[in-house]
Amino acid sequence: MLSHEEALVLSEIDEAAVARTLLELIAVPSVTGSAAEAELQHQLAGRLRRLGMDVDLWPMDLAALRAHPEFPGSEAPREEAWGLVGRTADGGDGPVFVLQGHVDVVPAGDPAAWEGDPFVPRVTGDLVHGRGACDMKAGLAAHLAVLGAIRASGVRLCGQVAAHFVVGEEDGGLGAFGTLQRGYRGDVCVIGEPTAGTLVTANAGALTFRIAVPGKAAHASSRERGVSAIEGYVTLHRALAELEAGRNTGPDPLMAEYPIPYALSVGTLHAGDWASSVPDLLVAEGRLGVRLGEDPADARASLERRVAEVCAADPWLRDHPATVTWPGGQFASGRLAPGHPLTEVIRAAYADSVGGDSGLRERGAPYGSDLRLYAGAGVPTLQYGPGDIAVAHSAAEHVSVREVVEVARTLAVTVLRTVGTKGAVGG
Repeated sequence: MLSHEEALVLSEIDEAAVARTLLELIAVPSVTGSAAEAELQHQLAGRLRRLGMDVDLWPMDLAALRAHPEFPGSEAPREEAWGLVGRTADGGDGPVFVLQGHVDVVPAGDPAAWEGDPFVPRVTGDLVHGRGACDMKAGLAAHLAVLGAIRASGVRLCGQVAAHFVVGEEDGGLGAFGTLQRGYRGDVCVIGEPTAGTLVTANAGALTFRIAVPGKAAHASSRERGVSAIEGYVTLHRALAELEAGRNTGPDPLMAEYPIPYALSVGTLHAGDWASSVPDLLVAEGRLGVRLGEDPADARASLERRVAEVCAADPWLRDHPATVTWPGGQFASGRLAPGHPLTEVIRAAYADSVGGDSGLRERGAPYGSDLRLYAGAGVPTLQYGPGDIAVAHSAAEHVSVREVVEVARTLAVTVLRTVGTKGAVGG
């Protein structure tokens, strides 16, 4: 049952206003590392200030963050990164509830695959289409709706609500890492990634790897004088598939619904520099899934060990072994402690604010996210947000406005029940 204060806050969540905010956010092409990513951080800082929040908007020291021994890695080139934290100004000494979301989106890809400009949001009925619609401008819109409703209702909080809006999530987690390095924490955190009506309480990790396979160059007309790096890689590729199969036996129950919870995938292959030459180098890049609770160093060692075993058994690679390096994003796994009360608070808030059952089943996710950084910093964290990850990063990306509103209503009640209230102004 809703309290008087909760009902007041929910009355201030307006679906039309939520939809307008979502459209405005999608219209900013905030691709990871781009100038528009920084532009959106400044726009959001203005929104938070208009909500009466104390705002910290700062340029991150990229050199210092990259030099940190725990830096999570990055892939997109960038010249700047902005951190943004807003905190309710009138809260007491109670708990701090963090609403976290990333502002960056992946590139749109082939323009011909989209119906119109991917950064001009298209509305069909209840659905909003566009790059970043669910990953995760919808989550940001829900968080802004919660903050705006609390402000408009006049409800006074015993604790504090903090918005952590971050850059660089898509390529490693630079923004979350920099925010945590600045000293920001919370008693609990909800990340607004698309979860399709579930509570994601654990993430697998993902490590970007590069394998360089040497060969021996020769003229193609006398290829027997050379050694093709491609042929050497074929043997390695089969071994990587076997490694993936072994690493996916007996997954954690939270990951059991996925056919391949911890995928090992090669995304790019580059070999040779001339059609009439035997290629003397092949470079493969991909991602290695990290199991829940697995030390990333152990995951790296498993791949390095398998590559070394293949090389040791190959007549050419034995003396000219492939090398493995780890550039780009390095996502550890992360999870909310089993039995943490946050899950039950959200389930009850959903039932009371949306009118649905309190199912909101718990599951893990096979991809990396900022969850592992907050959990690693001692902040109990889960993901709950509008949209479905199945359409994220695709030309079919979309989200339901109704779902955004449902998430906003659920989170509003969750926030109030977590930080506590002390009545309303004039109430």
